[in-house]
Amino acid sequence: MGRELSPLGKVIKKRLIDINKSQVWLAEIVGMNVKYLHLVLYGERSGKKYLPDIIRALGLDEELIQKIA
Repeated sequence: MGRELSPLGKVIKKRLIDINKSQVWLAEIVGMNVKYLHLVLYGERSGKKYLPDIIRALGLDEELIQKIA
């Protein structure tokens, strides 16, 4: 069985699908490495430094993200 996305990863992935954007796009917009973004999505890194930029880029609910991050 493969690894599972973290709760934060699931929210980010769903939003990317909803707005028809890729992980590569998100990584470029927020100035992070795609491999690092992958680690954040799978809960292996917190990515807290990038969360405000991710929230802005994807138009996410900041309070929701703070609860699950």
